[in-house]
Amino acid sequence: MSRESLKPFIAVGAALVAVLVGLLVQMDMTMSIVLALLVGARLFFADNPKAVKIVSVGLIVWAIALPLFHVEAGGFIDDAVLALAYAVMALGLNIIVGFAGLLDLGYVAFFAIGALAAGWFMSGFFFDANVHVFVSGVASELPGIHLNFLLVLVIAVVLCTAAGMVIGLPTLRLRGDYIAIVTLAFGEIAGRLVLNGDEITVGGQKLTNGRQGITPIDKIDLPFTAPFESLNLRPWFWLALAMLLLVLFVNYRLRDSRLGRAWIALREDEVAAASMGVPLVKTKLLAYGTGAAFGGMSGAFLASLSNTVNADQFQFSFSIFILAMVILGGLGSIEGVVVGAIALTYINFRLIPDVLNDVPSKVGLDFDLSELSFGIFGFLLVIMMVMRPEGLIPERRRKLELAEGIGAGETASAGGSVETVYEARG
Repeated sequence: MSRESLKPFIAVGAALVAVLVGLLVQMDMTMSIVLALLVGARLFFADNPKAVKIVSVGLIVWAIALPLFHVEAGGFIDDAVLALAYAVMALGLNIIVGFAGLLDLGYVAFFAIGALAAGWFMSGFFFDANVHVFVSGVASELPGIHLNFLLVLVIAVVLCTAAGMVIGLPTLRLRGDYIAIVTLAFGEIAGRLVLNGDEITVGGQKLTNGRQGITPIDKIDLPFTAPFESLNLRPWFWLALAMLLLVLFVNYRLRDSRLGRAWIALREDEVAAASMGVPLVKTKLLAYGTGAAFGGMSGAFLASLSNTVNADQFQFSFSIFILAMVILGGLGSIEGVVVGAIALTYINFRLIPDVLNDVPSKVGLDFDLSELSFGIFGFLLVIMMVMRPEGLIPERRRKLELAEGIGAGETASAGGSVETVYEARG
């Protein structure tokens, strides 16, 4: 059967999967059905750019309305906020790994720096200071440095961009596994600095608070709105959604820009890219800096959400968790990475601990499934590498590389536009 004749079956199958997933994560049934219809329409009209844009707008409206159909402090919204924040991080790592092809195993360092920015400038950590800028409520009366979250977001982006370029400098002459080793080292260094920063003083002030952590951290206080509350997660969801939409817009623009094409050329063949005039140093550093900035944004947001910055948050396993999202969704695929981030977040925070945790005990085994969570992630990745190595929603070029029998012809990009791909044969 041709691809066109299979379209209705693929769309219906995807819609049924969306409904099933909605039931598993305890989504409102009405919103699950609406999501299923949107997903089915997106796949059925994949070759129609106008229809794709309409469905995309529909998905945004659906996402904005989603919290209104759930309890404002319920588990579903809590997991949804985490999923959106992790999707921002995954999109940042996708720029480094998926676009530029630079394997980064130390992405947790940017999460740590962004979270520390919130800890330094949204708490009483600098107790002797008395700085308050565009904050209201309780935070405006507390000692320390208390800046508005938007200002802290800018600070986190600047710090993480600079850190990303510093981390990128030693990797300029490295490739493949050697890049992974160096970035892994930087991730471990960042974690140890947070852990032992209470012994490092600058002008009599500690760098961090060690294992005790920095707490409490101010709740987000946006202009013209009341400070966010822990018992009402809807504003957190909408802000995380706004951050994700901003990062998606930047990702799409970068992918189609001259810099994005340079990243892809670098990923495909570094020697050929250099011979064609791509500046390797500038291109690599911009990839690290841009990806790090998105990690810092999400880190500052999560610090305010969790109300603390603790050294135990910045383990090596977190970098693997975010990398797994990129691999599961599809290296270089923007839509795929978002789907991979949402899927792994709900598997880790909803399905394993709440839905499937007592399955072993029901068959006579004396352990909880949550103890094997990383083993489950590893199993999922192995299955993906065997069954669908290009990811859930593959990037067009990677799909062509891994598919057999693909030659010249027309292919549809993520935006729905049709492009002609030519295959060179020797």
